[in-house]
Amino acid sequence: MKILFLTSGPRVPSTRFRVIQYLPLLRAAGHRCTVAHSIPEKYGHFPAIGWRLSQALKRAVRRWHLLRARVERYDAVVIEREIFNDGTFDIEQRFRRVAPLLVLDVDDAVFLRHPEKFDRLCRMSDLVLAGNRFLRERIEPVNPNVVVVPTCIDAEAYRIKAAGPSPPGRPVVGWMGTTGNLQYLEVAAPALKRLAATCQFELRLIAPGEAPIATLDLEGVHPRFVRWDPRVEIEQLRQFDIGLMPLRADQPWDKYKCGLKLIQYMAVGIPAVASPVGVNGDILAHGLNGYLVADTAAWIDALQPLLVDAGLRARIGRAARARAENDFSIQAWLPRLVDAMEAALSKKGQRR
Repeated sequence: MKILFLTSGPRVPSTRFRVIQYLPLLRAAGHRCTVAHSIPEKYGHFPAIGWRLSQALKRAVRRWHLLRARVERYDAVVIEREIFNDGTFDIEQRFRRVAPLLVLDVDDAVFLRHPEKFDRLCRMSDLVLAGNRFLRERIEPVNPNVVVVPTCIDAEAYRIKAAGPSPPGRPVVGWMGTTGNLQYLEVAAPALKRLAATCQFELRLIAPGEAPIATLDLEGVHPRFVRWDPRVEIEQLRQFDIGLMPLRADQPWDKYKCGLKLIQYMAVGIPAVASPVGVNGDILAHGLNGYLVADTAAWIDALQPLLVDAGLRARIGRAARARAENDFSIQAWLPRLVDAMEAALSKKGQRR
């Protein structure tokens, strides 16, 4: 297939994990892939020219991509989430006409922002790729041609954490994510504060920016901030001994998350402790390859044994790695992704 990917931007997690890391495998399999990033990134702007001019630039860039797509004659156009982070869908309608197959890739509850637009995009698409079963259930009434493709890791790039002790008595409890999502740590904060009174550990927070940390009540924990660096992201993860993924059970957005953090932790062979919200409960088997915890007491019950028992961390970590490699790797999912797209293209009865 000749495929055009319309993405949010090279640093956006959904682009990095649901498009960019598949490209070498797709090209090795003979598919011709072109990536057209949003400029500036979909959810950002260039401070030098301001917000309004940045939005105008995004539209100008996409019009240029559209002109090129009309010449290149693709078999499929894949739209990651949406083209613009607003209520418009006129550019998507134009891309609908430049290739036989239009694919919409969804890895978050973007329909909560612009529900009418989202339904229009689903209806005009020949195939929708949903990051988890909760997204599929939301999409199916609008477009039954929806296939679950989880957000995955590259099993060959993610190496298991090296055996050996952490600094004596100080295992690293880690969290990695976007700056805005640091707020989720308020869910685990009460447990971390109580544990800090009796256990020695380092709370390491990795994100592009640290501003939200000041709003968290982590008295007595003394978190250490490390700036996220995509060039060494996997090595940063491998320095953790335990990974955290707290979510809020009462927030609709959280239900539809795809559990990427969990899968990253698991891929480097460390135990994850997570809120049992959305797909987290499908990814983790409690007590076997991680822990699902719903309140402060459960957070403490899960974390305390892991903090004091390196052997337990290693055993859970090995099971976690096996789960990630077998069920949440691009190597495992590439054939199913390609099959879904080729089946949808064949159903259209067209292939260039």
